[in-house]
Amino acid sequence: MKKAKIRIYTDIVFDKGSVISLGEAQSHYLCNVMKVTKGDEVLCFNNRDGEFLCRIEKADKRHAELLLIQKTKAFVPSPDVWLMFAPLKKDQTDFVIQKATELGARRIMPVITQFCITDKVKKERFIAQAIEAAEQSRRVDIPEISEAVSLPKVLQNWDNERKLFFMDETGGGNEICEVFAADKGKKAAILVGPEGGFAPEELDLLRKMEAAKAVSLGPRILRAETAVAAALACWQAIAGDWSAK
Repeated sequence: MKKAKIRIYTDIVFDKGSVISLGEAQSHYLCNVMKVTKGDEVLCFNNRDGEFLCRIEKADKRHAELLLIQKTKAFVPSPDVWLMFAPLKKDQTDFVIQKATELGARRIMPVITQFCITDKVKKERFIAQAIEAAEQSRRVDIPEISEAVSLPKVLQNWDNERKLFFMDETGGGNEICEVFAADKGKKAAILVGPEGGFAPEELDLLRKMEAAKAVSLGPRILRAETAVAAALACWQAIAGDWSAK
């Protein structure tokens, strides 16, 4: 019997001792790609009941069945931080979705800005990438993937209880550690603009918002996807679930 290294997501409700049936795509993945057989163990999570150790009861390329043996992790949602980003080229956007999921963003929101290089957003692709990243990173929840929305529209009805930290490449932002520490414990959103930065009128709109704070990512100009990973990592270390309670 193989060790339970394989980890999969399903939307089926879990109940210890019950048997769950997987669809054709996941059955094919387990049996044909990962080569599991009857009696092997895998880990399974469903975005609400935690993670369970399961034993393969039926291994068919079109229909696999898993017996839930015991809970291995309780369901604990990721910290309440959103990632808002301007869509990039395909590979760069893929990187953003993957890293935002690994770094614990609870919600991922594509935001269309004036200098975006693309306004094409494939939500189903983003969801699939987020699920795969959650499986690999041992995360027990799946980030919510929002529809793409324009920056003015998303700011129009902003909840002032949620702090909005926008990465300001013009040099007008405050030191990142200081800003994040000042609002530790509050709902947060991190906004990263496109490679060309925010338009002057977008910066003006952000600076007038009560909940918004300009943040500096240091003396070097970062690529947009690098800025996403850096900002989320800093937030998790200072105000998220990496920090001491």
